[in-house]
Amino acid sequence: MAAGGIVLRRGAPPLVAVVRQRKRNEWVLPKGKLDDGETPKEAAHREVLEETGHDVAFHEFLGTLVYQSGGRSKVVHFWRMEAEGGPVRKLMNDIKAVDWLTLEDALARLSREYERAFLVQVGPIALAAAGLAPVPVPEPATDDIDTALQTLTPAEAASVGELPHGLLQKVKAWLRGEA
Repeated sequence: MAAGGIVLRRGAPPLVAVVRQRKRNEWVLPKGKLDDGETPKEAAHREVLEETGHDVAFHEFLGTLVYQSGGRSKVVHFWRMEAEGGPVRKLMNDIKAVDWLTLEDALARLSREYERAFLVQVGPIALAAAGLAPVPVPEPATDDIDTALQTLTPAEAASVGELPHGLLQKVKAWLRGEA
């Protein structure tokens, strides 16, 4: 069990922290194992401080990443965090460097595909939650709407059939985000 953070720094553009491990020379998200008696949230705060050198403001839980490491499953809980100002301590010995990058650059820099896939999903959510980017809203494809309408139960289909044609078109436009 481990914990860490998607650590943001406000600015134009906002930046995300990635750290370079000394032993493997890989770029990763700041995280680490729980110490005995430590909660995931406490471990996340400690690990981010040790690996980035920054004290952070703690925010909402963003998700859990599970991957294989050394033949075992590793479970890492992540929270959104924000760093203000400069570092308050030296980096721990296991960390060679910390870089502050745009989300796009952080995704390109990460060495591990599973961390990249995780950040693709939670990075935009973290930026939106911090008020640093618009809230991502997936747009349904027209085919998806038509397919969904075709999978209605007979009773649901009958009620849709009772809708005036113009109203049905307005509902479809609304579902597409056009209304």
